[in-house]
Amino acid sequence: MPETADLILTGGDVLTIDDAFSVAQAVAVRAGRILAVGSDAEIKALAGPGTRVVDLAGRTVLPGINDSHLHGAAWALTRPPFALDVGHPQVRSIADTAEAVRRAAAATPPGQWITGLGWDVGYLAECLADPARRPHRRDLDDAAPGHPVCLTDFSGHMVWVNSKALELAGITRGTEPPAGGVVETDAAGEPTGILKETAQALVQELIPPATVADRMTAIRSAVAALHAEGITSYTEPGLGPGGAQILGGGLDTATLHAYVELARSDRLAARVRVLLLPAPMGGSAADVTSGLAGLRVPDDVDAERLAVIGVKVFADGVPPNETAWMHEPYPGGGHGGLCVHGADAALQQAELAEMIRVAHAAGHQLGVHVTGDRAIDAVVDAFIAADRAHPRPDARHYIIHGDFASPRSLARLAAHGYGVNMNPAIKWTIADLMDDIVGSERSDYQWPVRSAAEAGIAVCASSDAPITAPNWRQGVAAMLLRESKATGRVSGPGQRVSLETALRAYTVNAARQDFAESWKGTVEPGKVADLCVLGGDLRATDPHDIPGLDIDLTVFDGRIVYERDTDPR
Repeated sequence: MPETADLILTGGDVLTIDDAFSVAQAVAVRAGRILAVGSDAEIKALAGPGTRVVDLAGRTVLPGINDSHLHGAAWALTRPPFALDVGHPQVRSIADTAEAVRRAAAATPPGQWITGLGWDVGYLAECLADPARRPHRRDLDDAAPGHPVCLTDFSGHMVWVNSKALELAGITRGTEPPAGGVVETDAAGEPTGILKETAQALVQELIPPATVADRMTAIRSAVAALHAEGITSYTEPGLGPGGAQILGGGLDTATLHAYVELARSDRLAARVRVLLLPAPMGGSAADVTSGLAGLRVPDDVDAERLAVIGVKVFADGVPPNETAWMHEPYPGGGHGGLCVHGADAALQQAELAEMIRVAHAAGHQLGVHVTGDRAIDAVVDAFIAADRAHPRPDARHYIIHGDFASPRSLARLAAHGYGVNMNPAIKWTIADLMDDIVGSERSDYQWPVRSAAEAGIAVCASSDAPITAPNWRQGVAAMLLRESKATGRVSGPGQRVSLETALRAYTVNAARQDFAESWKGTVEPGKVADLCVLGGDLRATDPHDIPGLDIDLTVFDGRIVYERDTDPR
């Protein structure tokens, strides 16, 4: 007698995302696994007295979405009530930002830090009206004279602080930034309050870190919010000593402890894969070696809920800050550079290669933050050299972001089974800004998803939250359209991809990055019952309307963990 199902979804458009991109009408779930996929008649036959049957009425079913590069804890810790939201459209000007800080100061005891995340000069009215205008410490001084203020930009690679914060950090005229960092100064040589890359740590290390209890609360709130987006799996890209000052301390060792405690007590309702971050920006191979010591998940934690699968390394910065290491100079001059230990570019490149070799030799998967074409070439060289020195059959190393990966580097990544994890929603956000920073030709090419897929790479797509919101539908639309948020202008139409390619980037390809494609990432019998139900027919939806599609139902481990209220009353 056939098994009866706990849950049946019927009458829908079930996109299995299997090898053939098969489409079914219904799916049955039992004991946390997918029992069967098929026609309505086949699946309805598996119903029993206790089965819940959901009529999809033509709605789309997908595998649970896997956001393969999402700072879950930091996303929660950099949102209210833990920090101010100073991103667009919450604030639209420098004046709005100052007013948000002023309100926070009125409700915060004197001397305590005020933090926030999300500002972007491309969406601040004063900067749009005057291209020479930039945020300045003075903009924040009057709003919070008795509080140190630290506001991280949308990219996480730059902070805007007030004079009180500079004073506490000891940053004055003539302060030398750490290697790989920038302390911005005005024409008179005075600090403006803008700190980039490794210089952020001069202030961030002074901000009291959240407690483990706060982090546990934040992670649970993040997971609940991700369920409302249909997301059931994500990669935490950087927990460990190297992340103690990044994104407000959201990525340090205490966060890993918080995840372990939640998983042990069965309170982690997501599948979280962790990249360890043993070395900070500006770090060395010695940092990687020492930082990896003792970092692990205990054996009593369910590996399908929480697992450490790799190591993250920072290679260079980001293009908006002109810190991505490029072959050709930026229009305003300079090539950017690597952000690792070393007195010159050659020594830095050698140190980067050694950092990668150490992690590879220790048996770890590597995810390397790298954006500039020259830096990407160096990382791919280092991957291949490390494998020649210490052969491994299936390391699955990958580059994170990969903004300007050249056709040659993409071909070499594909040839060795390596991957790329791209951020289409960031492309949507900053496309217009990048024309001025790198020129229109390079801007059009940025995030070459189609080139990567055609090279044979299993491309992954991710939000990089809190850098962008974890609305994967926006990422899908960005991959299909290549249009900008600010103006709707098309940027790089030759890099548009099909809906199938975009969906694979958020499901089965992400599962492969996790070494988990045998048990998640598609809607197939025997795999975990993680499902996302959209409030419409995805394949029939205009790509411009995809970001607004509701998530009606999210199933995790066979249980409904989110259900949108569709009652019109």
